[in-house]
Amino acid sequence: MAQDARCASAFAAHGGRWLADIYQLARLRLRHHGVGYIGGGEYCTVSDGRRFFSYRRDGVTGRMAEGIWIDEAGE
Repeated sequence: MAQDARCASAFAAHGGRWLADIYQLARLRLRHHGVGYIGGGEYCTVSDGRRFFSYRRDGVTGRMAEGIWIDEAGE
C-alpha cells in the first residue's frame, strides 16, 4: 500500500485477521504496467474445493501453478 494507495481497497478485516483480494491486487499491478486485458478472477481458491487445492482450507500441502503470457502479436 506504500507503493499504491488504491491497494487498500483490496484488504478487509475479518475475525481479527486481514483478508486480501489477490485478484484485485493483481489487476491493479498489471494495469499499472500497461496490461490491456486481464481475464479470470471469478473463483475463490479457498471456498471452491472442487476446482482448487487450498492449504488454508484443507491443512495439507500440495502444489498449484498459474500461467501468464504476453501475446506480442496482439491477438
